[in-house]
Amino acid sequence: MIHAGRYHTLRIARVSSHGLYLTNNEGDDVLLPNRFIPSECGEGDALRVFVYHDSEGRLIATTEQPLAAVGDFAALRVKDKTPHGAFLDWGLSGKDLFLPNRNMIGGVVIGQKYLVRLYEDNRTGRTVATMHFGAVLSNEELSVKEGDQVEAILASASEIGYRAIVNRRHWGMLYRNQIFRPVEIGETLTCYVRHIREDHRIDLSLQQQGYDEVKLAAEKLLSLLRDAGGCMPIGDRSDPTEVSRLTGMSKKVFKRSAGLLMKRGEATISDNEIKSTEKR
Repeated sequence: MIHAGRYHTLRIARVSSHGLYLTNNEGDDVLLPNRFIPSECGEGDALRVFVYHDSEGRLIATTEQPLAAVGDFAALRVKDKTPHGAFLDWGLSGKDLFLPNRNMIGGVVIGQKYLVRLYEDNRTGRTVATMHFGAVLSNEELSVKEGDQVEAILASASEIGYRAIVNRRHWGMLYRNQIFRPVEIGETLTCYVRHIREDHRIDLSLQQQGYDEVKLAAEKLLSLLRDAGGCMPIGDRSDPTEVSRLTGMSKKVFKRSAGLLMKRGEATISDNEIKSTEKR
């Protein structure tokens, strides 16, 4: 069966004045309008397409790539609002994604981005968006442990940090004192499980803990030094904000990684400067 909101690999079954009819192995077909037809394709060829419902409820295929498919989380911009909900920029020509009022948490503002999850409506088969994630996220039984590398999608911001979706299965928290570069809602980050609390809340970090963290940070710092021509204007007495701005590290991690580079004979550091000892 050909479902909306998903990618399908279909074969060209026949040509019409409106476009190409594509079919699957079960004989279901869908129209690929002329405006989406790639050059140099013919009957029997296989095409990877995305399928959605048009304004009249018909299934349509496109070779365009949307910003998200069914099952995905994505931060999408609100283009318009109606008494029944909001329309989000889906990244498709002439087709927006509907976010019903019942699926909102609070109101939404035109022009702002919100994290949503796409799903197939059981009654209509249409692809819709929701801001409610309880059906797919739970911390009752965790599949991660302290120290694990995880994927984290930033869902919402507060004074203390960012609530994040961990491996698309759990909720986690990335505190502001663990962030040393600009981030935004909807961004997918590589994080590490810093701590798991008794109530199964997951605390995240952008950096590994312990010696592994220092080794990785040292390699990053050495790479930054190379890119900067062998010298950077930060050192032992530099302001932590400036260190964070130039390296994406905390002052503590910077000093520990610089210390490792010095121990290996790859850098020297003074109060306000770090230099690579590599010959250029």
